Formats: sequence, C-alpha cells, structure tokens
Amino acid sequence: MPKVKLDASFALIARCPNEKKKECYWCNTVTGLVLEVRSTGGKTFYFRFQDQYGSQRQIKICAYGDLTMDRIRKEAQRLRAEVVLGGDPVGDKAEKKAVPTYAELAKQHLANAETYQRSYSTTEMYMRCHILPRWGKLRLSEIRHPDVAKWLAEKRAEGLAPATVEKIRVIFGRSFELASRWNIPGCDKNPARNIPRPPINNARERSLTPEEVERLRRATEASRNPLLAPIVGMALYTGARLTELLSAKWQHVDLDRSTWLIPTSKTGKARHVPLSQAAIALIKTLPKGKGDWLFPSPKDKTKRITTIKHSWQKARDEAKLYDLHFHDLRHASASFLINSGIDLFTVGRILGHADHKSTMRYAHLANDTLLAAAEAGAAKMNTNWTGVA
Repeated sequence: MPKVKLDASFALIARCPNEKKKECYWCNTVTGLVLEVRSTGGKTFYFRFQDQYGSQRQIKICAYGDLTMDRIRKEAQRLRAEVVLGGDPVGDKAEKKAVPTYAELAKQHLANAETYQRSYSTTEMYMRCHILPRWGKLRLSEIRHPDVAKWLAEKRAEGLAPATVEKIRVIFGRSFELASRWNIPGCDKNPARNIPRPPINNARERSLTPEEVERLRRATEASRNPLLAPIVGMALYTGARLTELLSAKWQHVDLDRSTWLIPTSKTGKARHVPLSQAAIALIKTLPKGKGDWLFPSPKDKTKRITTIKHSWQKARDEAKLYDLHFHDLRHASASFLINSGIDLFTVGRILGHADHKSTMRYAHLANDTLLAAAEAGAAKMNTNWTGVA
C-alpha cells in the first residue's frame, strides 16, 4: 500500500484506481493513519494497528470532510499512544457499544419484578412516570452519582413526599443491583447508593375515641354498601389491613380456635390473627354462600369485593371524621389494646409487625397505662411519705 504525505491537498485529489474497488493510502508521518478511497468516490480516515495477538485492527476516525486534517492527525496520534501503552481502542469502543441504555435494563428489571412482587404495578408506575423519562435514553455508564443526587433533590423540590422520592431511589438503585448480579456491562458502581436522604416521618397519630367509634358504626350501618359496616368492624377488632380484610377467605377462618389465617401479609409471611368473641359474633352475621370470600362482590359472589373507597368516604364524612383514613382504624385497634393494659410485644404480634420499631410508635400510650398502674399501687398503700398532711 502506498505511503504518501497525507495532507489536505492529497486527500482532496486522491482517487481510487479504475481496476480496484478501493485504495488505501498510508500516512508517512503518523504511523497507522490511513485514508481509504473507494471506487464510488467515498473517502474515510482510519487508524490501523496490530493488537496484542498480532492481528491487524482498525478504528474509524471520520469520513472525509468531517474534521480538519489537523484534528485527524491529533486523533491518530492519540490512538497510537494508547496502543503503545498497551490499550485496545477497538476493544474499548466495542465495550462501550455493549453497554445498554437504562430503558433496556428497565425492561429486564420489570420482567424480574413481575415474577415475585405483589406491588409490581407500583414499581412499574414509578419507573414509567419518574425514572424512564429522565434516564431511559442514557447508557448505564453515562449515569453518574452526582447527577442522580441532583435529580432526586429536584424531585423533592417539585413537592414529592420524601417517602415517594425514597421509593424512586430504591427502585432505581435496584436496577443497578440486578445489572451487577447479571454481569451487564456498565454497572461497576450503583449511582443511586450513598445519597443523603432527608428524614421520613409518615407516622400518623390519629386514633379514635369510643364516642367516635360509635358515630362511625352508625354511619357505616346506614351505608348503601352492606359490607362496609362488617369490614370496618373487623378492622377495629383485629387491626388488619384493608387488603387483608378484602382478601379474607372462609377456609382460613377457624371459629372453634378463634383464629384467622392470613396466608400472605405485607411482610410476605403468613400470620394468625386472634379473633375476639366480638369479632367472631360479627363474622357469624356474614352470609356464607357458595363462594370463598368473607366479603364477596355484590355483582358476582364467586369474586371478592375490590374496593370500598366511595362508601367509606361517605360514611366517614357522615360521622364527621373528615381527617380519618381507613388505615387509622389499625392504629385505633392498637390504641384500645394498649389502653387495656396489653404490652407492646403482644400488640406487635397481633398486628403482624415484622420489626418492633413499628410497634414502638404506641409506646407513649403504654406509658399512660403504666402510670395508671403506678397510681393505683400508690393509692393501695394508703401511706403518706411526704410528711405533709
């Protein structure tokens, strides 16, 4: 192959011989710089070199006219220096191309989540609405820790709740954990890890007084939804979550042993809920048809009821408990237990708390019970130790 003074003038007039499909002109001053001229008239600059195994490799610099000759020479010299130092420009380029975009990883993440997550729809929603619009088109190696930290701060500034922003961060970080496990290129580090997070306090202290419970009972019994009153009553008697109640089956209720089995709870584990005599009496009022569900759909008894949103909101407002959430019934149940002298450990077992920290939110109620016990003990002594009449 001919070696020439490969400058702008030569590149302009260079032609491919008639009998050939292409001709390659090597630069006589920059080792490895080649101009390929094709019979079609196309011209391309390449850098060619031998790899560590002795095979000839090449990497495209640019098409003729895209860069000045000065820029082309400097790029060839840079690639030459990389090869001399033991690098492989072709391998590096192929490795970069092998790094997928986040959108490609997200598809694999969701496919994996769908196989086991009970809250798959939530994960899919967060990814579709928040994560993919910002990161979907970027390759994984382009996603940097500082950029992710800035993005999450912007999400908080937009008014998203701290718990929501944390959920987004956890889902995003989970993608990179899976990519690392699956040996996907471009995942040397998790860019969502070690980002400072503001304190999250979702705890609600709303409970109910006996008078408010009575108002709620009357309002739910007046509802057009005949299942609302027993569902709310069971929530207060058992402290169960709404999803657990709506999924309750007759086969899991053992009235002789006063227990209700919840096969899969929020923690992912089965648990047994003790049934008080009041709860059992309430269950016995439920019509037991041919279906499986304690609370069947009014339209199809073979299916369970899926929501009580509208009837609940109407009854709550009728009872003038405008700030009451259905989940507050779970807290109210715990409050009544503790104010009856039941210890925190037992309350946590009844509610199915996986972590004692969840139950400790009721500790101040337990202190009230302990104080009442201390007062009763002091009164029983009937002795004045102060010396003051």
